[in-house]
Amino acid sequence: MTNNVADHHPGNSVAEGNHEGDFGCSLVELRNLMELRSAEAVARINDSYGGVQNVCKRLKTSPVEGLSGNPTDLEKRRQVFGQNFIPPKKAKTFLQLVWEALQDVTLIILEIAAIISLGLSFYHPPGGDNELCGQSSGGVEDEGEAQAGWIEGAAILFSVIIVVLVTAFNDWSKEKQFRGLQSRIEQEQKFTVIRKGQVIQIPVAEIVVGDIAQIKYGDLLPADGILIQGNDLKIDESSLTGESDQVKKSMDKDPMLLSGTHVMEGSGRMVVTAVGINSQTGIIFTLLGAGEGDEEKKVKKAKTQDGVALEIQPLKSQEGVENEEKEKKKVKVPKKEKSVLQGKLTRLAVQIGKAGLIMSAITVIILVLYFVIDTFGVQKRPWLAECTPIYIQYFVKFFIIGVTVLVVAVPEGLPLAVTISLAYSVKKMMKDNNLVRHLDACETMGNATAICSDKTGTLTMNRMTVVQAYVGDTHYRQIPDPEAILPKILDLIVHGVAINSAYTSKILPPEKEGGLPRQVGNKTECALLGFVLDLKQDYQAVRNEVPEEKLYKVYTFNSVRKSMSTVLRSSGGGFRMYSKGASEIILRKCTKILDKNGEPRVFKVKDRDEMVKKVIEPMACHGLRTICLAFRDFPADAEPDWDSENEILSDLTCIAVVGIEDPVRPEVPDAILKCQRAGITVRMVTGDNINTARAIATKCGILLPGEDFLCLEGKEFNRLIRNEKGEVEQEQLDKIWPKLRVLARSSPTDKHTLVKGIIDSTVGDQRQVVAVTGDGTNDGPALKKADVGFAMGIAGTDVAKEASDIILTDDNFTSIVKAVMWGRNVYDSISKFLQFQLTVNVVAVIVAFTGACITQDSPLKAVQMLWVNLIMDTFASLALATEPPSESLLLRKPYGRNKPLISRTMMKNILGHAVYQLTIIFTLLFAGEKFFDIDSGRNAPLHSPPTEHYTIVFNTFVMMQLFNEINARKIHGERNVFEGIYRNPIFCTVVLGTFFAQIIIVEFGGKPFSCSGLTLSQWFWCIFIGVGELLWGQLICTVPTSHLKFLKEAGHGITKEEIPEEELPEDVDEIDHAEMELRRGQILWFRGLNRIQTQMDVVYTFQTGASSLQGALRRQPSIVSQHHDVKNVSSPTHVALSSVNSTPTTSAVAAAAASPPAGNQSGECVP
Repeated sequence: MTNNVADHHPGNSVAEGNHEGDFGCSLVELRNLMELRSAEAVARINDSYGGVQNVCKRLKTSPVEGLSGNPTDLEKRRQVFGQNFIPPKKAKTFLQLVWEALQDVTLIILEIAAIISLGLSFYHPPGGDNELCGQSSGGVEDEGEAQAGWIEGAAILFSVIIVVLVTAFNDWSKEKQFRGLQSRIEQEQKFTVIRKGQVIQIPVAEIVVGDIAQIKYGDLLPADGILIQGNDLKIDESSLTGESDQVKKSMDKDPMLLSGTHVMEGSGRMVVTAVGINSQTGIIFTLLGAGEGDEEKKVKKAKTQDGVALEIQPLKSQEGVENEEKEKKKVKVPKKEKSVLQGKLTRLAVQIGKAGLIMSAITVIILVLYFVIDTFGVQKRPWLAECTPIYIQYFVKFFIIGVTVLVVAVPEGLPLAVTISLAYSVKKMMKDNNLVRHLDACETMGNATAICSDKTGTLTMNRMTVVQAYVGDTHYRQIPDPEAILPKILDLIVHGVAINSAYTSKILPPEKEGGLPRQVGNKTECALLGFVLDLKQDYQAVRNEVPEEKLYKVYTFNSVRKSMSTVLRSSGGGFRMYSKGASEIILRKCTKILDKNGEPRVFKVKDRDEMVKKVIEPMACHGLRTICLAFRDFPADAEPDWDSENEILSDLTCIAVVGIEDPVRPEVPDAILKCQRAGITVRMVTGDNINTARAIATKCGILLPGEDFLCLEGKEFNRLIRNEKGEVEQEQLDKIWPKLRVLARSSPTDKHTLVKGIIDSTVGDQRQVVAVTGDGTNDGPALKKADVGFAMGIAGTDVAKEASDIILTDDNFTSIVKAVMWGRNVYDSISKFLQFQLTVNVVAVIVAFTGACITQDSPLKAVQMLWVNLIMDTFASLALATEPPSESLLLRKPYGRNKPLISRTMMKNILGHAVYQLTIIFTLLFAGEKFFDIDSGRNAPLHSPPTEHYTIVFNTFVMMQLFNEINARKIHGERNVFEGIYRNPIFCTVVLGTFFAQIIIVEFGGKPFSCSGLTLSQWFWCIFIGVGELLWGQLICTVPTSHLKFLKEAGHGITKEEIPEEELPEDVDEIDHAEMELRRGQILWFRGLNRIQTQMDVVYTFQTGASSLQGALRRQPSIVSQHHDVKNVSSPTHVALSSVNSTPTTSAVAAAAASPPAGNQSGECVP
C-alpha cells in the first residue's frame, strides 16, 4: 500500500511537536499514524516514538493514572487536537423548505393559471365592449366590478402561499424535533475513562486526545486510539472496512483502535490519539461532505491549481457538479424500506391523483367544447380579432376550474397527516419511555403480531443475587454462614470471583440510606461479587493485590464459550487458571471436585449426571441461573499452548455451583396479558438453561398451564429446521414457530433465524410483523432484521442501540405495550383522516364536475375550493391526527401487513356521507333560489358579483364538512362520536377556529372569496343542514357492513405475489417499483461515472503528484450516491464506505449474521 506519509522523516517529529503547544507530537503526525494498520503501525510506533508508553509520555498522560482532569489542560488539548464532535449537516433553512414545498406540481399549475388570469384581467382590449363578443360582461352595471377581475388570480396566489407556508412550517418543526431527538440520543452516550486514577464516565463529546479510555465488550468506540493493555480483544470493523470478520487486536500485532468500530469481545485500555473530525469516522464524514458547499470550492481550487487539471476534468464542470448533486439527493435511500403504512398510502395517493387528473381534464374539455359550440355553433358568431382576449379569459377561467378540481382531488393533506400524527406520537412516546429513532417504527408497531423478547433485563429486573450454593458436597438453600465453609475453599471462591471477572464490575454503596447496593458493570459478575461480600470477604483487596496488568491471559466471555477464564502466574513458577461459566458447560470439563475437606476427588460422568439431577435442575426449576466456579493448576516445567482453548479448558476442578436469582418485574405478567388480548404473541428467546427459562416464562404468563406450546433449546431448534446441508428450510420452520413460545440456550444466530423465519413466513391468513427486544451486541442482527427493534436504554450496549428503531429508556416490557398502543393510534388517526378527506374529495370533485358541465361554471370557486382544501386537509389532519390513544385500542387484533387502509366500514361511511352531501348540494344548486326566495346564481356572466345563492351552497358545504369531521373521529362503526372529545383540545380548537373563520369569510370575504353576506335565518339553515350530518351518521351505523359485499376496500399493502421473484432482495420488502427501476438505472450510471472519474484521478495524480486523498475528496458525491455500493475510496485512509451513518451494509449484516457473533444477552455468563 503506497503511503504519502513515508515522506515524513521521523527525525523532525519532535521539532515539529514544539510548535504544537508543547505536546510531543502534532495533530498531523497522529493522524498519519492512525492511517496505518497492523504490523506497519507497530513498526512506526516503535521506530518513531519508541513504543506506546512513549506516545503516552509525549501526550503528557499516564497509562495508569490517566489525565489530571485539569480544565486548562483539557482546554489546551481541545485547541491543539480538536474536540470529539463531528459537526452535523446544516439544517435546511426555512426558505429552502418553502422552495421545496413550491415544487409541488399541482401548486405550480395553479400558480401559472393564476398568473395568466392576473395578466389577462389587467389587459382591456379596445373592442372589449363589442356586442359581437357574446355576453362577456352582461350584468355589470358598475365599472368597479369589472375592474375586480384580478381579485380571483390574486386570491389563488395568496392561498397557494398559505398552503406552502403551512407545509414548510410543518417540515421545519419536524426537522427541528428530529434534531432535538438526535442531540438527546447523543447526550446520553457516555464512555468510561480514567482521570486522576479514578474510573469515571464522561459524555463522549468531552473525550480529549491523551485520555485513557477503558473499553469492553459491546462498546462503540468514540475515538481513535492505541491499545495499551488488552485481554482477548476482538473488534468488528465492518462499519469502516465492510469486512465482517472480527479483527483480533493486541499490543504486538495490531494495536490500532478506530472510532465507530464495535468491540465484540474482550476488554482493555487505550490511549486516545484522534478525536472528532480527525478520527477515522470523522475523516469519512468530512469526505461525505457534512457541507456540500465546500465540495464545489474544492473543485474550483483543483482546477485553478493546475492548468492541466482542466482538460481531464470535463465531468466536473459546474453543471456536472449540479447534476451530481441532484442525483445524489435522489438516491439517498432510507435506512429501511418504506414502512407498511407509507407503502399503502403512496399507492392510494397515486390512485386518487390519477382519478383526479382524469376528472379535471374531462371538466376542462367539456367546458371548452360547450363554450365553443355554444358561441360559434349555436349563436353563429364570427371569431373577431378584438374579441380574442375575452375568449382567452374564458378559457383561462375554465382552465382554473379544471385545476381546482385537480387540487381538491389530490389529497395533499395525506403526507401532512402522516407526518403530524407520527411527530405528535413520537413526542408523546418520549413520556412513555419510548425514544423513537426512526419515525416509521412507531406505526409499524401498531401492526405487530409477534414480539420476541429477551429474558434478562426486559422481563426480569436485571438485578441478580446469589440465593443458593453447592459447596463442599453440601447444597445450601440460602447463603451459607462463612464459618461453615473451609478457609481454603473460601479463599478459592474469593480469588476465583474477584480476579476472574471484569475489573469494571463492582458493587458500590447505595445512593440512598437503606437502599440496595448499586451494581455497576456486568450484572452476573455483580451477583458473584455480592456473594463474596455476603461471605464477609473483601474482593477489592484481592484486586489491589493482583492489578489487571498482572493477569497473564484472559479468555473473556462470549456467546460461543459461555464461560470466562483468567490465568495467573503462580509464585512457584507454574500457572493457575480460574474459570466460571454456565454450569452444564463447565461441569463437562471438570474431572475433579472439592469435597467437604477441601480435597479434590475424582468427578466422573455418573457423578456429574447425579449432580445435574440433584442440584442443578432443582435450582433451575425455581428460575435460578446456575453458575459453576472451577480452577486448574499448570505445572512450572513447560508453558502450555494458550491458543488451543479446548486443551486449556479441560481437566478442571470444580469449586462450587451457585444459583442466581433474577426476579421477574412485577408489572410484566399484566403487560403480557394485554399483549395476548391484543392478538400479539410473546415469545421468549434467551441464552439461559431451558428449565430456568421455562420457570420464568410460566411466571410471566408466556406459558399458560394446559396449553400445548413448544419450549426448545437452540440445538434442538436447529436440528428441526435445517436440512442435511445445514441450510434453514422455511417449510420446516413454518411447522415450528406458530407453537414455539420459549427458545432457550439460543445463540444470536438462532434469534436472527427465528425472526427472519417468522417475517418471511406465508402460512396463516396474514403475514407476521415482528418486534424484537435486545440489549447485547449479539442482538444487533436480529434487531436490524425485525420490523421494529427495541433496544434497552439502560442495559443496552451501543451496538444494540445503533441497530434498533426504538430505545426503551426504562428497559421495561410495559413500555412496549405503550408503543403498540401508540402505533395502533397512528394507524387509526391516518384512517380517520382518510375517511374524512375522501368524503370531501369525492363530493367536491363531483360538484365541481357536474356543476361545470351543467352550468358552465363551478358552483365552488377556485378560491373557495382552496379554502376547503386548506381547512379540510391541513387543519383536519392536525385535529384528527392528534387523538390520544385509549386502552380500547388494545382489545382488537392487529391489522397485519396486507390489511387495506380503507376498510369496508370506512368505505360505507365515505359513500354514505357523500350521498347525503351531494343530495343536499344539488338540491340547493338547482332549487335553492326558490327555497330561500333569492336570485339564481346559475349562468352568471364573467366577472359578475358574487350571489347569495352560491354563497349558501358554499357555506352549507363547509358546515357539512365541519360536522362530518366529528363523525370521522370513529372508524370502527361506534355510535358515540363525541366520546373523549374533551381529551383532545387541538380537535376542539380546530373545529371552532374553522367555524369562526368561515363566518368571517362569508360575511367579509366579498369578491376574493366570491361570497356575499347571509341573513341570520340563512345561517341557521346552513348549520341545521350541517347537524344533519351527525344524524345521518347514526343512520349509516345502523346498516350492517356485512350486507354490503359490493363495497371495495382500498389501499392494500403490496402482496408478495405482485413482485416478480428476481426483484426481491434480501432486505427490501416494500419499495415502489418505479423507484426500483429508477434506482437501477442510476446505479449503472454512477458506476460508469465512477470508473471515468477514477481513471481521471489516476491521471491527475500522476500529473500533479498531489496526494490521492484530494482525488477522493473530489470524487465525493458519486461515492455517497452509489446506493450503498461498498467501494474503496482511493486514498491512503483505506476506508470502504458503507452507508453514511456507518451502519453496515446489508451484505455486512448478512455476513455478520452468518459468522457466529460474539457475546450473549448483555454479556452475562449463562448457566
